Parts: sequence; C-alpha cells; structure tokens
Amino acid sequence: MGIFYSRADLVDTRARWRSEGKTVVFTNGCYDLLHPGHIRLLEKSRGLGDILILALNSDDSVARLKGPTRPLISQEDRAHVACALEAIDAVTFFHEDTPRELIAAVLPDILVKGADWSHFVAGREEVEAAGGKVMLLPLEPGFSTTNLEKEILTRLGSD
Repeated sequence: MGIFYSRADLVDTRARWRSEGKTVVFTNGCYDLLHPGHIRLLEKSRGLGDILILALNSDDSVARLKGPTRPLISQEDRAHVACALEAIDAVTFFHEDTPRELIAAVLPDILVKGADWSHFVAGREEVEAAGGKVMLLPLEPGFSTTNLEKEILTRLGSD
C-alpha cells in the first residue's frame, strides 16, 4: 500500500531510502482508467527494486497531453486508487508536461517506462548521469486507456 507524498516530502524521503541502501524504482503516467496492463507494468516495476514510486500526471497535465475530455477520473481519485495497490510504495503528482524535473529531484536508481515510450524517456539523461538505469518494459497486448475509452463510446453508440 502506497503513501501519497508532496514533491518536497518525496525528495526528503528519497534521501532516507538512499541512506538505507534501498533501490528506488520510478515510473509515471496518467493512469486514468486502471486496467490489467497498468497493473502488470507496476508489478514488474516493483520487482526491480525495494521501493516503487508512481508519479501521476495532474489533471491539467493529462488534459494537455490527452485532450479536453481527459482525465476521466480526477487526480485525487487516481492517487487514492494508486495508493491502494500493493505494488506501489509512494505516489505523487507532477504538473508539468513531463516528469523530468521531478525525476531530476528524486534521482531514482531505476527509471521504468513502457516500451511504447522508447522514442523519448523524460529524465533519462539525469538518471543515467547519476549512475542509474532506464528500463523499457513490454506492454501487455490489447490494453490501452485510449482504446478502452473508444470501445466504451462505440458500445454506447450501438445501443
């Protein structure tokens, strides 16, 4: 079960984890409609270290990235759901378009993204310069929040 942290508290807690020799894994995303693909990626990420941080795009960040109809679920509710997941130790928000500034402040040992982001991993340079690793994990075929949203709309339209 995760704990929600402000950015400042997360940075302070990261320093403690570092002094305790814990391997910190970081991933991020919108996590708007939680689906099995999300869960499996989070479980695989958690298996890479001692602590898993999930940084969620804020509502404004999601809207800029996905369009004015998103997010479907508020940032507070997304954080509540994320904190309830066994694989996650820490949850925070980022309001920027990418989590680069947050990643630079936290400097995780391992930065994880889904393989669909192989073209761009925000924070890659900062993590690698600090001696950390960036890992791209394969996605669970057939799961995508955008595709789920389209499927729901299609089914509603066929009634």
